[in-house]
Amino acid sequence: MSTNNTPNWGEPSIGKRLDEAIELIQMELRHAITYVNDAVIPQVRRESIQGLRTAADTLRNLADRFERQSNAPAAPSGNPTEASPPNTSGEPRS
Repeated sequence: MSTNNTPNWGEPSIGKRLDEAIELIQMELRHAITYVNDAVIPQVRRESIQGLRTAADTLRNLADRFERQSNAPAAPSGNPTEASPPNTSGEPRS
């Protein structure tokens, strides 16, 4: 029984197979980059813009509420201890 101990007898060399694999990887990377640039990035931009507008509207509404609260006249709280001066005598308040 005779066997040939020569590696890759009749097959492409390892270097050629690596070159082909590298070419395929580069081609797939180009396709992935094109997909990200054409589909993913525009979608992310659209959703980011919408999210920023929603956040801006929410912040605007919050600022309006704060402004309305600061311009509203102060209502009496009904708690006499808040309006009275601090007790420094050590005696309990009545």
